[in-house]
Amino acid sequence: MHTSTATRPSLHEPVLAGVVTALVGFTSSFAVVLAGLRATGATPEQAASGLLALTAAVGLGIVLLSLRYRIPVTLSWSTPGAALLAGASVPDGGWPTAVGAFLVTGILIALTGAVPWLGRLVARIPQHLAQAMLAGVLLPLCLAPFQSLGSIPLLVLPVIAVWLAASALIPKWAVPLALVAALAVIGVQFALHGTRIDPASLAPSLAFTVPVIDPAAVIGIALPLYVVTMASQNLPGVAVLSSFGYRAPWRPALAVTGLGTAVVAPFGGHAVNLAALSAALSAGEGAGEDRDRRWIAALTAGVSYLVLAGASGALVVVVGAAPAGLVEAVAGLALIGTMATAVTASFRDTTGRMSGAVTFLLAASGLSVLGIGGAFWALVGGLAVQAALERKRAAVS
Repeated sequence: MHTSTATRPSLHEPVLAGVVTALVGFTSSFAVVLAGLRATGATPEQAASGLLALTAAVGLGIVLLSLRYRIPVTLSWSTPGAALLAGASVPDGGWPTAVGAFLVTGILIALTGAVPWLGRLVARIPQHLAQAMLAGVLLPLCLAPFQSLGSIPLLVLPVIAVWLAASALIPKWAVPLALVAALAVIGVQFALHGTRIDPASLAPSLAFTVPVIDPAAVIGIALPLYVVTMASQNLPGVAVLSSFGYRAPWRPALAVTGLGTAVVAPFGGHAVNLAALSAALSAGEGAGEDRDRRWIAALTAGVSYLVLAGASGALVVVVGAAPAGLVEAVAGLALIGTMATAVTASFRDTTGRMSGAVTFLLAASGLSVLGIGGAFWALVGGLAVQAALERKRAAVS
């Protein structure tokens, strides 16, 4: 009996790693999701429904894939995609057309796993242009914490201070701790102003919207959302797993995330995908020395997401009652690291800097032509500059 206990690896490490994966993944970016859904026309109730649906889909998808393949494959919602939505405007036709675009995104993700040439087509999009588009979309959001210093300095300063201190000491908890600081500030504001919340409103609920497929929304929302989700989430997610010695189940994962996105789209979910940054928490050494048991960390993360889904309604209500600009500041802090990475990738190659700069500026400009948002035009402009200038320069050199 003593020998069996000594040789059997403990479960506490993978279980703890899985709980941390879900907590970090959820708390570090749910404010970005809410901002993105609200920007595309969702009511507070519809945004809350979208967060609930996404969280449940992520949890169920992780449980399914981890049990089937016994590797630490984890999913998340598309944080860059939510940031893209937050920088967009309400499409013509309102929220139902945005929901239609989410549905198309899910279909495209699923098709990428089923149709190999579609995946190759996505891979041919220059990475520095995809990253420049993402960086431009993120810029206005990352400015929010510092713009809020001018309007609500006493409320935002404690949040930024906590974020800075945590970034120096425990980086992976920086954004969750900043969120805790923001919730504490909100609590103080409630106490000072006597704000009361109806307990019945804290329960999670789903709101169904009939999707409307609009060509302008498909081009302006679905295609950029698909590109940024594939380039900034799914492909890096495969790379993270590979770095720890695991082969991601590419086609099944795209089938699960694509169909999952299509299912949750009518409830407000924008995109489900392979986890990238948080994937390392379940696949790395923190999940235990035994690599064959790290799938337990992913399974635990999936179950934890399902538990968090039950708390999503209360978080949305509290966040919705927060002072204007405070939650946006937390969302901006959550995206600074992503933006820094995207900017670096955009301008790393000297031969592609002009196209990267044009893509970045177009994406950040908020341009909208024919009802199509700036993210799409950013890619078009970047590709045009690359074709007109940089290929000629490369040929001459």
